[in-house]
Amino acid sequence: MTRPPRPAARYDGFAEWYDANIGPYAEAAGREMLELLGPGPGRCLDLGCGTGINLNRLTDADWSVTGVDLSADQLRLARQRAAQGIELIQADATDLPFQAGTFDAVACSLLHTDVEDFGAVCREAARVLRPGGRLAYVGVHPCFIGPFARNPPGEPPELHPGYRNTAWTTDGFSDGIRRRAGARHVPLAELLNAFLGAGLRLTKFVESGDEDFPVRIGIVATQ
Repeated sequence: MTRPPRPAARYDGFAEWYDANIGPYAEAAGREMLELLGPGPGRCLDLGCGTGINLNRLTDADWSVTGVDLSADQLRLARQRAAQGIELIQADATDLPFQAGTFDAVACSLLHTDVEDFGAVCREAARVLRPGGRLAYVGVHPCFIGPFARNPPGEPPELHPGYRNTAWTTDGFSDGIRRRAGARHVPLAELLNAFLGAGLRLTKFVESGDEDFPVRIGIVATQ
């Protein structure tokens, strides 16, 4: 069967900038994601692997890792970073090139604001998980991070109208990654229902960050 054309990769063209500016935040999210996932062995899909920040961390935890990302530019850096034996594939997270039940685990971080339909991502993740397999996800906290929120350093967040606005936008952000790639805000209920709607069972829910308010949200779900 012929696959439809891939959607445009919004992260092409500034992979080095991403690593330099977003890398520390992505590293923190990756550490939390691995803590939620736990060690292998087994086959693990790093879904939306980006520049490969989590690839070797997963391998060190005894997982046999396959990384997938839509951006050829980000995969270019991931290939430079990846240890021997890690497979990297360019693919759309909503249309994965794997048979059902291929993986024992799916690891994913900082993805839900980067796609038009996170529910479709969760359905694909559920499809490629074996029965009993687990998914660990860490993303920005939808109640405190988004185009409606201003987060001055060292100060409490300022929340403005717009929490229910889920349109793709580059507005309301500082001159960073979202000005370049845009984002789609996903309210908390929609985020949780994406997992439930895929037939996954939520087993753990955490909030994290170094501030007095949570900046990241972590979810573990099982097939």
